Amino acid sequence: QVQLVESGGGLVQSGGSLRLSCAVSGSIFSINVMGWYRQAPGNKRELVAQITSGGSTNYAASVKGRFTISRDNAKNTVYLQMNSLKPEDTAVYYCNLWGTSFEYWGQGTQVTISS
Repeated sequence: QVQLVESGGGLVQSGGSLRLSCAVSGSIFSINVMGWYRQAPGNKRELVAQITSGGSTNYAASVKGRFTISRDNAKNTVYLQMNSLKPEDTAVYYCNLWGTSFEYWGQGTQVTISS
């Protein structure tokens, strides 16, 4: 059974930083894509950033230059370093893992940015 467990969310002031972590337990294929999505109240879930098992990254335009995604393949963990946070970054952040024939989601972690 594959599980994704997120941590690192919280409340910070505008301009602050947070680092999210997502640890994957269980057996997974080595070739996969890990990423972070977010969903604010009343909005659809949207992609924030993705990273392949080879290290290629993709970012939403709204976070490019402020957020950095990274992963530790040995630990099956993906990170999201979030800097220069804005109130509009407030959302529940979800970890995602997908491959050719599978996809898993974490339970989500709340990130709240106060102005």
